[in-house]
Amino acid sequence: MKYFNFKIIYFVLLLMIVPTTSFAMHIMEGFLPLEWAIFWWGMTLPFLILGFRSIRKTIKENPEAKMILGLSGAFAFVLSALKIPSVTGSCSHPTGTGLGTILFGPFAMTIVGTIVLLFQALLLAHGGLTTLGANSFSMAVVGPVLAYLVYKGAGKLNWSYSAAVFLAAFIGDLGTYLMTSVQLALAFPSEAGGFFASFTKFAGIFAFTQLPLAVSEGLLTVIVMNFLKKYNLAELKALRVLNKEAR
Repeated sequence: MKYFNFKIIYFVLLLMIVPTTSFAMHIMEGFLPLEWAIFWWGMTLPFLILGFRSIRKTIKENPEAKMILGLSGAFAFVLSALKIPSVTGSCSHPTGTGLGTILFGPFAMTIVGTIVLLFQALLLAHGGLTTLGANSFSMAVVGPVLAYLVYKGAGKLNWSYSAAVFLAAFIGDLGTYLMTSVQLALAFPSEAGGFFASFTKFAGIFAFTQLPLAVSEGLLTVIVMNFLKKYNLAELKALRVLNKEAR
């Protein structure tokens, strides 16, 4: 019966969007110079190796966690495919990586996030294959690492469970977009002002829509985690994701 609950969440999330062609914040195919595309692939590869090891260990110790891992992937896929028009004719979107990071850790989410980005590039034309390394580094490496550090830090400070989850998802979302702005600024420094001027421009473009999106993602992640806490407490304890107050 409890696995049926995951199916309900999955299909409800799917009903939230209708995939359309858009100007995604994912760096599009061919947009980065070749040397930067290769560089970000090299930066992401070590985390993918760590991610494979992390997932293999988790599944070996907790085989029942496969369903929750699938839920984390579906959650990230749906949220990151939800595009909100920005002020520049481009789009912002949530990332959805906070949930999986809290449940399985940042390295496992590197694998899940990269798979999500791969399917979006192939099926929805969001992002690209040559830029997959760069997109993965921002959304599936930097975002989850920041979310994990915030969640663990909030737990050590004895903050409430909901506050820890919200801040983790919120910071993970914003961290992804700041990293993307860094990537774009490095590849396309401004003639007047160089990297910092370019970074300010790219980061400022998405600030108007990304801040409310990060808040929304944080609230939605709290709702889903509270649902799991209510109906799948045993699995959460097995995964050791609850702080002292939540326990």
